[in-house]
Amino acid sequence: MLEQLSLDFPSPDNLQLVLAGSWLLTGSAPSAAGIEEQLQVRGDVRKISFNGTAVTEWDTGLLTFLARIYRLAGEHNIDIDPGGLPDGARRMMALATAVPPKEDTGKQADEATMLARIGRVALAMWRAAPEMLHFLGEVALSLGRLVRGKAQFRRADLMLVIQDVGPQALPIVALISFLVGLIVAYMGAVQLAQFGAQIYIANLVGLGMTREMGALMTGIIMAGRTGAAFAAQLGTMQVNEEIDAFRTLGFNPIDFLVLPRMLALVLVMPAMVLYSDIVGITAGMFVSVTAFDISTFEYYQQTVRSMEWSHIWVGVIKGTVYGLLIAFAGCLRGMQCGRSAQAVGEATTSSVVTGILFIVIAASLLTILFQQLGI
Repeated sequence: MLEQLSLDFPSPDNLQLVLAGSWLLTGSAPSAAGIEEQLQVRGDVRKISFNGTAVTEWDTGLLTFLARIYRLAGEHNIDIDPGGLPDGARRMMALATAVPPKEDTGKQADEATMLARIGRVALAMWRAAPEMLHFLGEVALSLGRLVRGKAQFRRADLMLVIQDVGPQALPIVALISFLVGLIVAYMGAVQLAQFGAQIYIANLVGLGMTREMGALMTGIIMAGRTGAAFAAQLGTMQVNEEIDAFRTLGFNPIDFLVLPRMLALVLVMPAMVLYSDIVGITAGMFVSVTAFDISTFEYYQQTVRSMEWSHIWVGVIKGTVYGLLIAFAGCLRGMQCGRSAQAVGEATTSSVVTGILFIVIAASLLTILFQQLGI
């Protein structure tokens, strides 16, 4: 029976390892100590090759032995010629010894990476525009079917979404609006106190909350709470292939999933904005009464005198637009979600960022529009 390992020198600088027999992990593999001794005795060895034609069977035991030889060759700066190994062993060793390319971490590489990132972001935005327009078109068609009474969604689903985005969001809206009202009142009072005009805190808080802050803060809260929830729900349905099942069964997912969510948020946002306005004005009253010796009746009368219905309607219109944009962003990112758990998280994050970006842009445009119209 052939020995498992024998050494040969086809040329003075080439050490050939002749492998034979069974190389199994359960057996007794030869030691690499003899090979290391030969390398030390013969200092002119520049290459190690193999002859594995007589190997009858092998498993991890052969790979473990070869790993020792590869490590030994690296220590002595000797080249390895794996050509004589069995095909499977040669491929496994090639994978095991593959070295990833070295990355340049210098300043130029950092600049190139930054430029590459900017380019990738620009390309992603360019590719996302047609998808966004396509989704907008589908939503518009769904609204058309709703007007004609042909939209495929259940009224019970709409009521459930309204409950989720409306009454269940009241505590966080109240908290944030109250704190914003306190901040606006204190900031204004510091300046107005210099002129003895603390009574105009009511004007400042009333106009600020009804025209801008009530709708803006409610929109941001809804973007972080409701828009993210929409994206997570639809994204999870994408991962579970539930949306594909809707299409297979003949249901339009835009009608059945997106339309109720958009309608619910658009219907709820005006009431949420008014609720936020009332809480913020109440916070301003609290500051005026407790810190600046203004009676509740005086604050109320000054607020009524400074308010006009146009101010209230401006805030309500802005809030309704914000709700539409938040629902659009959340549903868009949810429907664009990939098929993994990581994709759901990315879609949720993207929906919040997109929603807040839409709100800021819409707030700027609407403010300019209302100012130009004199409202």
